[in-house]
Amino acid sequence: MNLILQIGLILTSVLLVLLVLLHRAKGGGLSSLFGGGMQSSLSGSSVAEKNLDRITIVVIAVWVICIIGTGLLIKIG
Repeated sequence: MNLILQIGLILTSVLLVLLVLLHRAKGGGLSSLFGGGMQSSLSGSSVAEKNLDRITIVVIAVWVICIIGTGLLIKIG
């Protein structure tokens, strides 16, 4: 069980990094420092962005479950 949770944690961590990098920058922050602030936002968010948000939230939930499960297994054993 511990091995499954650790593999899930690694996979979701990598996937989470990729999903966060796919998001379009919405604020000033560091993205504008590297030229991201020059883009004009069109008419709000598209369907693809909404789906990307949903997928990211699901991956975050699985990531948190893997972390909690791994922590519980370490505490028990």
